[in-house]
Amino acid sequence: MKDQIKALANKYFSEVVAHRKHLHANPELSFKEFETSKYIQDFLLKNNIEFQGGYVKTGIVAHIKGQKPNKKVIALRADIDALPILEENRVSYKSKKKGVMHACGHDVHTSSMLGVCKILNEIKDKFEGTIKIIFQPGEEILPGGASLMLKEKALQNPDAELIIGQHVYPQMEAGNVGFKKGMYMASADEIYVTVKGKGGHGALPDKCIDPILIASHIVVSLQQIISRNCSPTIPSVLTFGHIEGLGSTNIIPAFVKMKGTF
Repeated sequence: MKDQIKALANKYFSEVVAHRKHLHANPELSFKEFETSKYIQDFLLKNNIEFQGGYVKTGIVAHIKGQKPNKKVIALRADIDALPILEENRVSYKSKKKGVMHACGHDVHTSSMLGVCKILNEIKDKFEGTIKIIFQPGEEILPGGASLMLKEKALQNPDAELIIGQHVYPQMEAGNVGFKKGMYMASADEIYVTVKGKGGHGALPDKCIDPILIASHIVVSLQQIISRNCSPTIPSVLTFGHIEGLGSTNIIPAFVKMKGTF
């Protein structure tokens, strides 16, 4: 069966690449993946794969049933949302939506899963049990689509014994797959900070409370939490990727907003 899967993977490779390019060119933000969801559902219908849409509006759960469908149930998961990032790549499948981009690989996750669906559906007479295929919206923001789909019982009826998710890793050579006992990828929390000061003219800083200066000290000082308060044996990352002051060349703003991840 392994040889058959490899042969089918080669057979459908160009089709999966085409899915990836279409999804990359048409990204949608978290919980707004309506066209992406329709694209996936159209594929499932075309390939006669049983599914139910409407989970958290755009989520989808498909079922591929082998022999003895109730013997064992496992789930496979792909996320479908994009990020609010301006794409600057010069490729034929560049994002058509300004300020929205599949910068985290979810277009690859989804297109790979469509290929998996097609292959597993063709060999379902070769395995026992049921495979649930979960297309999850809203991975990039909180509350995440995973928790919301769980509340809507996406892993039930039938109940899945385990769930497997794939994530691209550009630093790994193509053709390899990474596994690790225990924890592999980190948990992630979002951080939002508002520094409130007193705005005014840049030529009169003594009359103001400069939130940009304060925010700068905060960002630099917080890095010491990682370097001095965290054990060197525990991998930790604290990153601020968004700082917004809304002042001007000669205007000190009244507040600064920062967004980051830990």
